[in-house]
Formats: sequence, structure tokens, C-alpha cells
Amino acid sequence: MGEAALSIRDASPPAGGDAAATLSKLREDIADVDRALLELLRRRMLLAAEVGRVKNRAGQPIFVPEVYDQVLTRAREHARACGVSTEVMESIFEAVSRGAVERQHRVGLALRAAGGSRLLVLGGAGNMGGWFNRFAELLGHLVDAVDPAYRALPYREGRFANLDDVADLERYDAILVSVPLGQMAEVLEKVIARRPRGLVLEIASIKDHLKPVLERAAGEGVTVASLHPMFGPSKSAYENLTFVLACRDDPQVEKERVAGWLRHPYTHLVPVPFDHHDRLMGWLLGLAHFSGILFGSALTHAGLSAEELQACASTTYNRQVETALSVLAEDPDLYFDIQRLNPHKGEVFRAAREALEELVATIEGGDRERFRELMTSARQALDARPR
Repeated sequence: MGEAALSIRDASPPAGGDAAATLSKLREDIADVDRALLELLRRRMLLAAEVGRVKNRAGQPIFVPEVYDQVLTRAREHARACGVSTEVMESIFEAVSRGAVERQHRVGLALRAAGGSRLLVLGGAGNMGGWFNRFAELLGHLVDAVDPAYRALPYREGRFANLDDVADLERYDAILVSVPLGQMAEVLEKVIARRPRGLVLEIASIKDHLKPVLERAAGEGVTVASLHPMFGPSKSAYENLTFVLACRDDPQVEKERVAGWLRHPYTHLVPVPFDHHDRLMGWLLGLAHFSGILFGSALTHAGLSAEELQACASTTYNRQVETALSVLAEDPDLYFDIQRLNPHKGEVFRAAREALEELVATIEGGDRERFRELMTSARQALDARPR
């Protein structure tokens, strides 16, 4: 496709002012440009694949933040010339860049010829278990799975309905446990009782109640890593993937232990002390979930329909609704256990009550200056940018 395909034909209205004919011609021009763009994207991905081959041979990382930032900077600089906002241009090139990283990553996997390790996922038919199943295969690992849901399915090699059906745990380099939070301790007990040689990874959202079984694992010589993916099962593998690692031993040693199972361009592994993990989650999950549920629950007392509210909605309201709905669409049992099992929940609830009481008293007391101070301190608590 040559440059002629990118030229815009004369779109001046034909005699008689036939708007339909003019629009038809413009849409044909747009289709021509779209075809040219698709061809350019195809060529860009071919170049990305070649970059992936070179990086693979040289042992270089696929995702380089500096290069990514340069691409987005170029996009923002050309936004005005294209007649769109910098946000729109940035989002377009973010998507293109993610596609290029994905293409490079897949090339690297193909060159390694699936020389990965063998992983067993307990809860492989569940939401997060299924995500890890697909993610591990994407990384080149060989994956088997255990889940009671498989009882209703035809037999397939590597798929088991019960852990007892897995005759040999020694064949696995790692066992990932992705089961409901309330069942995690019991399932870990069963795994540890068989003393597997491979690394055991548990991904519970709350860790404190697992201390007794983790201590037994250490006594039995079973290595357990306490991992926590900070995202849900709908997360794309080609977006930022933050994993918190709750460390009971040397953080560097534990980080190296799990790094091979998470080697991916967008992985961000954050080690924290084991005893600090649940306090962090009390605020990162507990308060965030609580505020979303509270927002929706308060509206049940409003006596207003969702349709009426939506028809008149402000930008702020819509953003809050979107966040709240993302919480309210999740598994109630999981979210209840995240609240119930966290030993730091009292601290979070107390802070929420005190903050609400102070805000109400400030407004009802007409204290404008204190209201300003509250907004400023709240903004500072949320703003992680260097000051």
C-alpha cells in the first residue's frame, strides 16, 4: 500500500449539497487510512519480533521503561498536530507498546522451546487458579491442575479432581495453591503432609491465620512462599502485574526463589515482612473494599433510583460508581473473609469511624478552615509523588 492510499480525496460537497454522498466519500477515505494503519502496525510488530530475537540472544530484558517512556513522550508531542488530547494519543501508543512487548515476549518463549518447569495448580478451575494456569503456560511452564470441578468433565491427562488422585508430587517443581481463603490452611496441611520436594506457593489474601501451618511446613522441610497477586482474574498478562511477597526469611533469598516462576516483562515483585503483610492489606484491600460497599449501601437509603442518579450523574459520581461496582461484583464470601480474618481490621474500622465523625462535625460546625485542612491532609495521604 503506497502513499496514495493515505491521501484524502476532495471531500467538498457535490452539487446540490448531497451530504449523504459526501459522508460516503469521507468514510471510504477513512477506510483507506485504516488499512494503511493496519499495514503499518503489522510492520511494527514484525520489527518488535526481531527486537525480541535480538534481546533473547543477548539476554536483555524485554520491557525497558526508558524506551517505553520515550514512545509515550513522542506520542504526546504529536497530539496537537493530530487534533486530539494528549490523553487520547498516549492511550493509543500505550496499546501499541503493549502489543510490541507481547510480541517480543512470545518470540522469546518460542525460542526457549517450552523448556519450562512443571507446575501443579490446586484450584485450577477457579478464577485465580485459572489465571495462574494460563499465566504459567504463557511463561513456558508445563501445567497440571487439581479441582473438584473436573469430576464433571471427561478425563484428560494432567487434570485431577482431587489431590489424592495425584500419585506423585515429586514430579512437580512447584505447587501453587489457589483455593478459597477459608480453605487455604486445610489444603496446605494436606500438601505439606506429603512433603513435596518442590516449592509450594500459597496466594492467600490474608496470611496471619496461616502461621501455624507454615511453621509446620518449615519443621517438615517443606519450602513455602507466601505470594499475593494484587489484581483479580480479569487482569491481562500484558499489564503491570504487582505481586506482594510476604517474607518470613531473607527477602532477597525468598525473592530469588519465586522469581523464576514470575519471569515476565510486566511483573513487579514487592517483598514485605510477613507480619506486616496483613496490616498493609487492611488498608489496601480492607478499607478499599469497605468504602466501595459503604458507598453502595448508603445509596440504598437514598430513596432514589439508579436510573435517576445516572441520568444526572457527575463525573465524580460515575468514577465512584465504577470503583464501587468493581468491588460489589466480586465474590461476597471472599470479601467477607478478607475482612473477617484480618487481625488489623479493628484499626481500620476505628480510623474510618473517627474520620467520618470528624468530617461530619467539621461540616455541621461550619468550620471552613478545618475542612480545607482535612482535604489537604487526605490528598497528601493519597499522593505518592515526591514532594
